[in-house]
Amino acid sequence: MAQKGFIEPGEKPRRFYETVTVAETEEGWQVLLDGRAPRSPRGVALRTPTRPLAELAASEWEAQVRHVDLAAMHATRLAFTALEAVPAARESVAEQIVGYAGNDLLCYPAEGPESLRVRQSQAWEPLLERAREELGVGLEPSRGILHRDQPEDALAAVRRHALSADDFTLSGLAFGVPLFGSAILTLGLWRGWFGGEEAFALSRLDEAWQEAQWGIDEEAAERTIRLQAEARMLEAWFRGLEAPGLSPA
Repeated sequence: MAQKGFIEPGEKPRRFYETVTVAETEEGWQVLLDGRAPRSPRGVALRTPTRPLAELAASEWEAQVRHVDLAAMHATRLAFTALEAVPAARESVAEQIVGYAGNDLLCYPAEGPESLRVRQSQAWEPLLERAREELGVGLEPSRGILHRDQPEDALAAVRRHALSADDFTLSGLAFGVPLFGSAILTLGLWRGWFGGEEAFALSRLDEAWQEAQWGIDEEAAERTIRLQAEARMLEAWFRGLEAPGLSPA
């Protein structure tokens, strides 16, 4: 049995608390379970820089019924990542985001069929242009499936945006790039160009086209629902960070 308020990785302890609240402290906003902050295995108390973000994490604790499934509590895990891992690894985290920009999904449209190619072109090309104009991130689309090296100034701009973010935002960016397969979609979600579900839909135009042609596999449908929920959470994460000194520059 885990110590009350202390969560070991991989465990699914019974829900050990009755009430979930948030409270302001000198270091930010804390999530409280029966008045005590849940802690990571390293002993770090769960806290966030804004109340909306604390409430987002608190809603995950409140949603637990019989057991605490930390693996499904993405905002809570992101908060612990921002508190423990990111401060000492900002450069490497930024490089992970740059790596996705170097192979950005939006730069690799399908060669066919024509209806899919046109759909991707209409959806993705305006985003690539907006990223060039507003963010200084001028990624170049590939013609075909072969890798295309991206301009160094575009990658440097992605790196600057990542490193300009606070630790909680940077954690969100690192969560988003593998979810969408795209640094552009993740930066766009951060900047409020679209919501989480739209970003997710933009990331899976190929899959949606295939489903329209051949139907939806039950396992794939479950995965889509799960990833949509993660995309909505990430939207709430970024919006929850929109406080003085924390919103995008």
